[in-house]
Amino acid sequence: MELFGDPADDAPRAGKGKAALAPLAERMRPRTLAEYLGQEGVVGEGRALRAAIEAGAAGSLLLWGPPGVGKTTLALLIAQHAGLHFRPFSAVLAGVAQVREAVAQAQQDRARDGRGTLLFVDEIHRFNKAQQDAFLPHVERGDLVLVGATTENPSFAVTGALLSRCRVVPLQPLPPDAVKQLVRAALADRERGLGVRGLRIDDAALDRLVALAGGDARRSLGCIEACAAGCVDGETMTAAMVAEAFQHRVLAHDKDGDLHHDLLSALHKSLRNSDVQAAVYWLARAIEAGADPVHAARRLVAVAAEDVGLADPMALQVAVAALQASQFLGLPEARLPLAEAAVYLAAAPKSNAIYRAIAAAGEAARRGPQHPVPPHLRNATTKLAADLGHGQGYVYAHDSKDGVAAMECLPPELRDARFYQPGARGFEAKVAERMADNDRLRRPGRAAD
Repeated sequence: MELFGDPADDAPRAGKGKAALAPLAERMRPRTLAEYLGQEGVVGEGRALRAAIEAGAAGSLLLWGPPGVGKTTLALLIAQHAGLHFRPFSAVLAGVAQVREAVAQAQQDRARDGRGTLLFVDEIHRFNKAQQDAFLPHVERGDLVLVGATTENPSFAVTGALLSRCRVVPLQPLPPDAVKQLVRAALADRERGLGVRGLRIDDAALDRLVALAGGDARRSLGCIEACAAGCVDGETMTAAMVAEAFQHRVLAHDKDGDLHHDLLSALHKSLRNSDVQAAVYWLARAIEAGADPVHAARRLVAVAAEDVGLADPMALQVAVAALQASQFLGLPEARLPLAEAAVYLAAAPKSNAIYRAIAAAGEAARRGPQHPVPPHLRNATTKLAADLGHGQGYVYAHDSKDGVAAMECLPPELRDARFYQPGARGFEAKVAERMADNDRLRRPGRAAD
């Protein structure tokens, strides 16, 4: 299998030989920057990158964005404006040996016709450090222009050395107007699109397609192509046809990437903000997209401990029960205990007092003096320990009338430290009352805080 080649030799031409069989999305690939839709914030008129591309001086780039937003197309346009050979290169299929082969081919091309090469590395995040580092000397010497495409955050997926030599260009999902313009162009274009068939799409169908496509140009055109396959010439596509074409669509999700963590982050923050409807939605989004339900359940447990805390002590039990139930049941049944826990946690009173308490105590332990354990709290396990005073002055709490001994348990230097400060919501108000009572019993005559 060839790992790289020049697509200019295989450019699709509607109605001519095998190229007529190319998918609609490939046939409608933009040929100019004017046709390149949806990324005006990056390559729109007046943008610095657009000026650099038009001047043939874009340099090495990392194109970061979800599928179907035009990463390959932008790389093709960069090569076109710079007069470079375009060599697509698959990080899934290639290794260091293929990198060397690609560089050698670029050198041969330059010797033959004087033109440089743009090496387009799709899914560059799949390369390990050694494979990514193999590009460095060639990029530095100008042997080739490197344009990498990734759906993963380059800060985590690309080595620092390569990041320092490439400009990161974030690309966004296509906005609704751009998707609509793309679909209408595909239906009208008689050379590359479906214009010869006279097909139309009604407004409701177009709105439905935009909602289902999620800003993915390839998915949008794939839907139109699927609908067209079942239409007679001149027919109008309806919302029902679009829904049928999308019935087996895969929701956007990348189990190890940004979108996976974004969905779980949205779930967590919706729970924290007591938004029941949003919590159920983001939970469903993650599950329907194929996320492991255990990952969602772990978020619920984290919310119960971090954001609900002792405002509702039952929250942690509910979340842990949902985690165990999801492991026991599996999908699809696991959706129910997870949804029940999400609703419970979202509706519960909130407190992050426990989170703040353990963080403050940890900070004191890490950065403060390492105070010795007071002698009365130590065990007199040997005669020497007893002679040193270990255990002297210790009072067994259960021997006290109220079950609280008049005895300090913190080092003297931390006697007045207040790591945990309960809030006034839910059960935590009761905890505050009990703490105040216990403080008075441990320190007779102490005023309530």
